[in-house]
Amino acid sequence: MPEQAKETTATRERFEQLLLPHLDAAYNLAFWLTHRRETDAQDVVQEAFLRAWRFFPAFRGGDECAWLLTIVRNTCFTWMEKNRSGSNVPFEDELHDGPGEGLEPVERMVQQDDEQMLKKALDEMPAELREVIVLRELQELSYKEIAKVTGMPLGTVMSRLSRARDRLEQILKPQLDKETSVGL
Repeated sequence: MPEQAKETTATRERFEQLLLPHLDAAYNLAFWLTHRRETDAQDVVQEAFLRAWRFFPAFRGGDECAWLLTIVRNTCFTWMEKNRSGSNVPFEDELHDGPGEGLEPVERMVQQDDEQMLKKALDEMPAELREVIVLRELQELSYKEIAKVTGMPLGTVMSRLSRARDRLEQILKPQLDKETSVGL
């Protein structure tokens, strides 16, 4: 096997070993940043992985998840600028699937309602606030990791996360108050 082919194979294997474990995290971030549009998120992740492959020789180690999520984030914002069409309504697969296997029908209904309420609330948030909530609460990244992914100073991450949580509470509070009063 020629030397260049060996190098390419070794690079591909290292790329796969380091980045493929973070494929779900990449998709999750793209999914939420594209307003839960599955095909858009898939397109973004595919483009991000192509970019990651192109720039992988320059990757010198460190936190590969943060490196990949930074690429996904930047790819997502670039993609949204090119493909901005707010009129597309995503097909809600989870509305047509059977989530909550093993739960009683009433429990499943409550769980679906809660999930839908949260998804709608996240959709109402500006992208910069939704992004930090997704990275912290859904991806469970540390503040330091979020700072790496977004390129923000640590203090900005903390204040933006605080604002995002406050905004999420403002959005959800009327709905939760309404549910509480109906249940009484």
